[in-house]
Amino acid sequence: MADMTSTDERAAAHDLLPPPGPIRLIDADGVRLDGTAHPLPPLDVLVRLHRRMVTGRRFDRQSAALTRQGRLAVYPSSLGQEACQVGAVLAMDEADWLFPTYRDCVALVARGLDPVEALTLLRGDWHCGYDPYLHRVAPQCTPLATAALHAVGLADAARRRGDELAVLAFLGDGATSEGDAHEALNFAAVYRAPVVFFVQNNQWAISVPLSRQTKAPTLAHKAVGYGMPGVQVDGNDAAAVHAVVAHALHAARAGAGPALVEAVTYRMDPHTNADDAGRYRDEAEVAEWRRRDPIARLERYLRTAGALDDAALHAVEEAAEREAAELRARMAQEPRVEPADLFAHVLARPSAQLRGQAALLAEELAAEGGAPAGPQEAR
Repeated sequence: MADMTSTDERAAAHDLLPPPGPIRLIDADGVRLDGTAHPLPPLDVLVRLHRRMVTGRRFDRQSAALTRQGRLAVYPSSLGQEACQVGAVLAMDEADWLFPTYRDCVALVARGLDPVEALTLLRGDWHCGYDPYLHRVAPQCTPLATAALHAVGLADAARRRGDELAVLAFLGDGATSEGDAHEALNFAAVYRAPVVFFVQNNQWAISVPLSRQTKAPTLAHKAVGYGMPGVQVDGNDAAAVHAVVAHALHAARAGAGPALVEAVTYRMDPHTNADDAGRYRDEAEVAEWRRRDPIARLERYLRTAGALDDAALHAVEEAAEREAAELRARMAQEPRVEPADLFAHVLARPSAQLRGQAALLAEELAAEGGAPAGPQEAR
């Protein structure tokens, strides 16, 4: 049978293939690499990336400690993924939207959210914890890949309205195995939605290694099947993450359509505080990735460039400690919980069933001597 694919179509398909090997601008020793396809971000941007990564890691360590103290119900650490969390978010424009996963609290704080609000969902309190419209950050989503569809929907609506914005949708490597991810990628490509799928490939979907999830050469190669460009980046190189994501978001805003960015990194801590990672992975593997620390890499480059010294680093670390102390103090305050708030903001117009449930709870509280008052939304 004759090949019905035109030369132009074959060339276009070839253009979608990711470059060989992950894009890297600064190597593991902190040395700048020449001849790369993306320019190194300006020095002031790199300094900002470093500062946010240091404070982000301290926030992460404090959050893990709060879980052990019973202040949080659960906490999925992103230790070791700071270059992804911070590098990608700082590449966004103010008008862009972020769709995070449950592991992206550091990204939320980097976007400007109040740290306590970023942890409220994991505290088991309230519906989301923050106002999604204030910072253009969608609610964190625990089910894998479901938010990717929401991200595409918002991006496509923005395109139809003529809004100049892009959407950054975070995914994990495990999420790429979900049907919702397939639907989101396909929908985005067909409608040329301005969305960038940012896959943090931290090697493990709980206890399932990447080798058990896919036979694709890389997760970036999956983009080709949907008709969008895919690129793989060193997820421990904050400079490269920032440059690649910024380029993809700019292209999306300009009407080039969606893209998939795979950031190769590693989850240093267990899946959550309830997980025992020693049951499924070797400590030698963790130690190897620990030597690729993203913060140490950028710090070495900044010192060589004369943009960081001991005094400046000490100031950054002191600021991170102050933020951690403030977070501890605020999280130690027990929130005032109104039981009737369970029914607030569930439906725009409360149903008869919702009103009945609110009334039943009010009666039970009154019988026990509690306050029976309920919110206007549930009456």
